Amino acid sequence: MVMKKYLLISLSFVLLSFQASCQSNTKNKETESLAQKEQTPVQVESKDGYDRAYFASGCFWCVEAVYESVKGVKESISGYSGGHTENPTYEDSNTGRTGHAEAVEIIYDADVVNFSELVDVYFGSQNITQVNGQGPDHGSQYRSIIFYQNESQKEIIAAKIADLEKEVGEGRVAAQVLPFQKFWVAEEYHQDFERLHPDHGYIRNVSVPRLRKFQKKFPELLKEGVEH
Repeated sequence: MVMKKYLLISLSFVLLSFQASCQSNTKNKETESLAQKEQTPVQVESKDGYDRAYFASGCFWCVEAVYESVKGVKESISGYSGGHTENPTYEDSNTGRTGHAEAVEIIYDADVVNFSELVDVYFGSQNITQVNGQGPDHGSQYRSIIFYQNESQKEIIAAKIADLEKEVGEGRVAAQVLPFQKFWVAEEYHQDFERLHPDHGYIRNVSVPRLRKFQKKFPELLKEGVEH
């Protein structure tokens, strides 16, 4: 009986310690998220007539392919953003401890496709209510984040979210809205992955269906010659 009582007390102590740890982790994440939102956004200067925009929406293989099909987009680059560590790697990001999400840098001609349309592409190519992931990919490294570089972009994003929440319900759009700070280019083998590895199982079963679904929804935004 004494042993049973001792085990119960020990178990209660372990559970209380675990609960306290979880509460501490949650509080730390909330504090970190608040700190990110209060940062001053970094404005990326235009170069050679092209602007840059940054988005995170699940696996960057999928998002890169989506934006590559959009008219006015010169290039889509896979990488990491939204975290607190320097020089993140794929392995680091996948632990969920760096704060980074798989993201893309969109290099685009604003005379052909504007930021507002890129935001339409962003929300129109994902499940806008899925938290911490897209499709089969789950974890903070796959969370949706839309980055703004100035107040004008922030206002565009806010207006889009307000309109979407009239359809899906207030507070249900899962994307974080954060001031852009830094984009880290991913390893070379991640770049143009969908185009270079069309027979890869993930590409055939996840990336391509997501791409085709987007293209059928927004044919007017596609480059000439892109099938939909």
